[in-house]
Amino acid sequence: MFGKIRSFWKFLGPGLVTGAADDDPSGIATYSQTGALFGYGQLWAAPFSYPFMTAMQEMCGRIGMVTGDGLTGIIKKRYARSILWGAVALLLVANTINIGADIGAMAESIQLLAPIAFVPLLAALTIGMLALLVYVPYPSYARVLKYLSFALFAYVITGLLVERDWGVVLHATVVPHIEFTKAYVLNIAAFLGTTISPYLFFWQADEEVEEEIARGEVADMGSAPAQVSAREISDMRLDTATGMFVSNIVSFFIMLTVAATLGASGITSINTAADAAQALRPIAGEFAFVLFAIGILGTGLLAVPVLAGSVGYAIAEAAGWQKGLGKRFAEARGFYLMIAIVTIVGVLVNFSPVGSIKLLYYSAVLNGVLAPPLMILILMIGRDRSIMGAHANGTLSQTLGWIITVIMSLVGIATIASLSY
Repeated sequence: MFGKIRSFWKFLGPGLVTGAADDDPSGIATYSQTGALFGYGQLWAAPFSYPFMTAMQEMCGRIGMVTGDGLTGIIKKRYARSILWGAVALLLVANTINIGADIGAMAESIQLLAPIAFVPLLAALTIGMLALLVYVPYPSYARVLKYLSFALFAYVITGLLVERDWGVVLHATVVPHIEFTKAYVLNIAAFLGTTISPYLFFWQADEEVEEEIARGEVADMGSAPAQVSAREISDMRLDTATGMFVSNIVSFFIMLTVAATLGASGITSINTAADAAQALRPIAGEFAFVLFAIGILGTGLLAVPVLAGSVGYAIAEAAGWQKGLGKRFAEARGFYLMIAIVTIVGVLVNFSPVGSIKLLYYSAVLNGVLAPPLMILILMIGRDRSIMGAHANGTLSQTLGWIITVIMSLVGIATIASLSY
């Protein structure tokens, strides 16, 4: 049995890391706000989003495997420069906010456990993660990210520790509760934006290519492999489905934990990461508090390199630079410098008067509003047989992709309309 588990663990790769990175501190903030504001009322959103996020990420992974190129590289070859740089700009804005707020939330989580000044923590975390990206060879770096995904299970354990009525939880999970209010619509936009995020699209496509390079199937990014077998596509789909399942289970348990504790106690305002964890302390106990704080740190260590890396890939592909985590700094200076710049600029977000949890929450809303245009491009690329050949989208992928694109577009329009009143 343990042999089978070890084999399955070795088999997991970009899909698992992408799913785990989906539950970054931005996601934790969104799920915490959801549980605090609506109790169990939006638990249904986790199983509802699973098939859609799996379909979109599988599409991105398949595009990367078949073309040997990232999404930006394909867009550059097939579409106008305005579309190319528009997509890159959307990713840059959303990721910069996310990166800074994520690092801030990580620093605050460490402060809950140790009395260290905030600014030195920000500097140490930033330098440490940039060093990881630049100096650790890709195979080792990929393993580090996989092991960091275990931090997510802190939230599953926390959810099992708190008191809850499983009958009520089950009903809320399978029977959607809908409210046509500004707060409810805004939160759905944030939830969808943090589970189906643009940076995840870019990241998985590029990492599938990095895996092909590591296996010796292609010489460099931008070179299509001679052949992609049905078995390789099947393995990628299982990896992706597993990663998205992990992501959804974790989001479900965060919402459950906060609904059963803070929501049940009438605590609906969360301004910082410290607020979320500290509020759990007297209600759920010391162990739950520590797990929640550690989870913020662990998921940030996983997600920030993914956020910064996806921007590095996008800009390098658009500009025609050398890129790839498998390359040394001297071989891909522009790629690595963009990663460093977007991370450092993002850190400045922490000196805004707005609390980090609110920044993370609204960055998730921003992702939800900006994602549909990019999703349309992905659907067009995935369906194009001149690009994808025999591995073009099937009816199921195309149907699921268009359904969630329409839903997110409508939610985005409703969000913009609600913010104008």
